Amino acid sequence: MDVADFIQRIAAKLSGENLLAAGLLFATALICALIAYLRTAEKYSFAEFFEFALPREVMTHPSARADLLFYVTRKAIMPFLLIPAGVTFVVAVGYATNRVLGALFGIDQPILGEPGPVTVVVFTATMLLAYDLSYYLYHTAQHRYPFLWELHKVHHSAEVMVGITKDRVHPLDELMNRAWDGVIPGICFGIWSLLALNPVELTVFGINVYIMRNILMMDFVRHTHFKISFGRLNTIILCPHWHQLHHSTAPEHYDKNFGLLFSFWDRVFGTLCIPKPNEDFKFGLVDRDVADYQSLSGLYVLPLKKMGRRIARQVRRLRGVPAQPRSGA
Repeated sequence: MDVADFIQRIAAKLSGENLLAAGLLFATALICALIAYLRTAEKYSFAEFFEFALPREVMTHPSARADLLFYVTRKAIMPFLLIPAGVTFVVAVGYATNRVLGALFGIDQPILGEPGPVTVVVFTATMLLAYDLSYYLYHTAQHRYPFLWELHKVHHSAEVMVGITKDRVHPLDELMNRAWDGVIPGICFGIWSLLALNPVELTVFGINVYIMRNILMMDFVRHTHFKISFGRLNTIILCPHWHQLHHSTAPEHYDKNFGLLFSFWDRVFGTLCIPKPNEDFKFGLVDRDVADYQSLSGLYVLPLKKMGRRIARQVRRLRGVPAQPRSGA
């Protein structure tokens, strides 16, 4: 790669849309830090605010260092892993849905033709619901099935939350999540392709609605110690404080608050747990080898080893071979 190509790639990353989204993300995090600080501090000063926003005991914690190393290495290696974008799976499932339902009901042209403003709004809303339901179901499965939990433990092994903890996700877990995310949204998209010609999502100030969703759900903020609540909006939108409870090691908080953007999935399926105002949580895992997850090998390799052991035990069980005694977790 020559210098010109390198500069072009950097410029592509620094597009107006990406810069605006990054600016909104930073502004959201700063405003949330200010709100949380003003609600708890007895006297105000810039020095105390920065200590509150970036507490030394959190930023120097081994878990925070692991988050930073993991974040940097993931950004470096992800392009080489050739993990398909989520939209690839959506398009594939959408095309299959279009072909099957089109043949079944004899539809060869979009029923509504070119989409108007109302169609675009309804399409965007249904796709947001489809993505959110898809996330809720997969997230629930990650906690219920040991095979998936071994990967998801990477995310829950964070003992402090520093914003970029949101990206503490194993690459294999991300690939499986993206594949699953193609199912429900893909079916929804396939149905819409029979109704309207080339439906597209809304943009707000030129930013795709899904990027806006990521900002609204405050994925960065909810992986911090800022106890932000939305008041009455909590019945619809899952606030950061409710998600922080999801990372709690307290037994009464296990398997609660699985939602991404919307909180009503948890209410409907009985997994909602509302924290007390300003309730503090201890984050991390209760496993005896939790310290092993605070290194790159622990975050990348250990989950694969544990998955391999589970597969081997299952194969032995199916073959009727007695289980081998375990010397460790």
